[in-house]
Amino acid sequence: MAAVSDSIADMFTRIRNGIQARHQRVDMPSSKLKAEVARILKDEGYISSYKVNEEGKKKVLRIVLRYGPDGVNVISTIDRVSRPGRRVYSAAKEIPKVQGGLGVNIVTTPRGVMTGKQARRAGIGGEIMGVIS
Repeated sequence: MAAVSDSIADMFTRIRNGIQARHQRVDMPSSKLKAEVARILKDEGYISSYKVNEEGKKKVLRIVLRYGPDGVNVISTIDRVSRPGRRVYSAAKEIPKVQGGLGVNIVTTPRGVMTGKQARRAGIGGEIMGVIS
């Protein structure tokens, strides 16, 4: 398997593909950043749970996808904003709201990974990694 240059985009793509294929869970190579993104997705109610498993030397992040009643997708869009070729930074006051507050920005700040709402409240800017709604 080839090395991935943008691991967060790979994570978002695996989640998007898992939802489209109606999978219960998706597995991917783990990292601290991916685990933090998964924590935010869980806290915001977009996924049921996540767990970092150690399989030999490699750590695997397992995300249990969440569907609403009648099998409706909880995540309608999950997109990467800041990419390795085009980084997107924003001051605290300029962090955009997603769908009028119905969606979530994931922002990396000097104080760690948090939602756009938390970053605005804390008065910290950072790199806008992705948008989920």
